[in-house]
Amino acid sequence: MKVALVSPYDFTWPGGVTAHITQLSHQLQMMGHQVKVLAPFSPSRAQDLESNFVPMGRSVPIPSGGSIARISLSAWNYKKVRDLLAEEEFDVIHLHEPMAPYLPLAVLQCSRSVNIGTFHAFHGSGRWYGWSSPMLRHWFDRLDGCIAVSQAAKKHVARFFPRQYEIIPNGIDLSLFNPCVKPLPEFQDGKVNILFVGRMEKRKGLRYLLEAYGQLKWEFPNIRLIVVGPGDPDRNCYRIMAERSLKDLVMVGPARYSDLPRYYQTADIFCSPATGKESFGIVLLEAMALGKPIVATQIEGYSDILRNGHQALLARPKDSASLAEALAGLVKDTEMRAEMGRRGLEEVRQYSWERVAWRVVDYYESTMNRTYGAAAARKA
Repeated sequence: MKVALVSPYDFTWPGGVTAHITQLSHQLQMMGHQVKVLAPFSPSRAQDLESNFVPMGRSVPIPSGGSIARISLSAWNYKKVRDLLAEEEFDVIHLHEPMAPYLPLAVLQCSRSVNIGTFHAFHGSGRWYGWSSPMLRHWFDRLDGCIAVSQAAKKHVARFFPRQYEIIPNGIDLSLFNPCVKPLPEFQDGKVNILFVGRMEKRKGLRYLLEAYGQLKWEFPNIRLIVVGPGDPDRNCYRIMAERSLKDLVMVGPARYSDLPRYYQTADIFCSPATGKESFGIVLLEAMALGKPIVATQIEGYSDILRNGHQALLARPKDSASLAEALAGLVKDTEMRAEMGRRGLEEVRQYSWERVAWRVVDYYESTMNRTYGAAAARKA
C-alpha cells in the first residue's frame, strides 16, 4: 500500500516522535510498502535526510509540555499539501499528533485517503486540548482510526476526544540496542556506573538524581554518575553540583544515537527520574534491551512498561531520598541487578520494531476495511 507518515515536528531535530516515524518508515518499506514522510524542517540542519522525506515548511520553536516543540505555522503550505496529496493518492495517511498545528490539520483538511492518527503526548493538565478541542473537533472527526502509544496517552486525549483507541506502543530497534555491543573502556575501572539519558529539561528530573547521587556518594564512594543528553542543566542542577562538589560525575552532553547502546552497556544501573508528562519512556526500553536494571519514578507514563520489583525499582517523583533509597538497593545487590536485567531483556522483545510495525499495518488494514465507504465518499 501507499502510505504517508505526517509529523508536525521539525524532522531535523531529535525527538521521540521523529525517531518513531523514522523507524516505522524503515519497517514499512522493508515490508514492501511505499512510504513518504511529510514534516517541517530546518534547511541549516538538513543532513542525511531519507530520500522519501518531503519537506513541508520551516519550523518555529514553541514551548509545550515542559519541552520545546518545533512546528510549522505557515498557512502558505496549504496549496503544497493539497497538490501533493492529489498527486500521490495515498491509501493511508498516518498522522502523528494529528491535532497539532499546522501541518497535520492542513493534511486532514485536504485528505481523501483513510486517515489514521497516533497520539503520543501526555501533558497531565491538558490545557492545550482543554481550550482548543471545540475548534479542533472538525479535524478530529476526519480521522478514521485512532492509536495511542500508551494508556497514559489514551487517557490524556480521550478526555477531550472520546473515541475507541488502539494501544500500539513505541518500538525499539533491537539490532542496534542489544547486549552484544561493547562498553566504553574509559568507564571500566571497577566503579558502579549509574546512567542518565535524556534532554536537559526540568521534567526529566536530573536535579533529583543529582541530589540522590550526592547522598549516595558518602555511603558508596565507588559509584559514578554518567549524564548523557543535549542541552544545559538548569540553575538548580548547577547549584547542587557546586554545593556538594560532586565527584565522579561525568557530563557527556549530546551523543550520537548510534553511540547510545555503548553508554547503556557501560552502565550497571539506569536511572530515569522524570517528574511527569511522559507518555511512554523509550529510554526504559533502551536500557531493558541492554539487560540493565532500572530505577525510575512512579509516574503514569511509565506504568505500561515497568513493574516495581520486577525489572525496576520505582521511587516517588520529585523525591531525592526515595530515589537514593532505590539506587542504594541496586548498588548493594549485584544479584538483584542481574535478575532485573534478565527480566527486562526478556520483556523488551515484545517492543521490537518488527512486531510493532506489523501491528500498525494490521490496524491500517482493519481500518481500511471498516471505513471503505467513508474514504470512497471523500474521493468522489
